[in-house]
Amino acid sequence: MTHQVRAVFTEETITVYQAYPSGIAVPAVKAGTFVAPLKRTRMTWIKPSFLWMMYRSGWATKTDQERILSIEITRERFEWALSQACLSHFDQKRFSDKESWRAELESSPVRIQWDPDRDLNLNPLPHRAIQIGLSGEAVTKYLDDWIVGIADVTQVAGDIHEAVRDGHRDEAEAILPHEQVYPLPDHIAERIGSQ
Repeated sequence: MTHQVRAVFTEETITVYQAYPSGIAVPAVKAGTFVAPLKRTRMTWIKPSFLWMMYRSGWATKTDQERILSIEITRERFEWALSQACLSHFDQKRFSDKESWRAELESSPVRIQWDPDRDLNLNPLPHRAIQIGLSGEAVTKYLDDWIVGIADVTQVAGDIHEAVRDGHRDEAEAILPHEQVYPLPDHIAERIGSQ
């Protein structure tokens, strides 16, 4: 299967990642959720794939992405988000025409995007990683209700990157979060294009 949700998860929670500047990350870790200056009115993207987050943030070196946060949210709320989602691209298997897709995209509080997952060298892999964009109602629920805990894992990212740079792949893999295929209910898998 090329489109699967791969993540660290327990019976109750799933871990997603976001990258922010210190001005947002430090208060979030302290408060246990995101607080000002984070803007609730903007779409926020959560990513279950650690290495895709490393690719997106350049190992936490890109501007305004210097801190990597690990956010634990409830599986129940995560699955609610996916059940409300619309794919960010037109899929003729799910929609009869582009107009009906656009109408759902505009009304949905959650967007799904699939991009090539990454290996330790940040090269693309054959399977896809999911990105989940939250807006409107979904952002409010995420900030006020879903989050179980937030941790700053920037040092972990740095340690993995250093091990990769130094050619110590075994060491890097030992530190890397152990992600597994998340067991999606069939109706959700169909909705988000998991295959």
